[in-house]
Amino acid sequence: MAIIVDLDVQLAKHKLSVGEFAAAVGITPANIAVLKNGRAKAVRFTTLDAICRTLQCQPGDVLRWVPDDEADDG
Repeated sequence: MAIIVDLDVQLAKHKLSVGEFAAAVGITPANIAVLKNGRAKAVRFTTLDAICRTLQCQPGDVLRWVPDDEADDG
């Protein structure tokens, strides 16, 4: 199972820096980096809610699932 976090796309759309976004969401820039780099093992619903509220988007705009064989390719 591979869950891909597309925060970079959303941050670019909204012209937000990682620091600005982290402050708006209420988590550290280091934790944003963990999410962006795909190293997160879990995301709290409260964090996902804050991300979606800040970006005015749906969870599916930030998270997507790809099958294992596609995740291995890239």
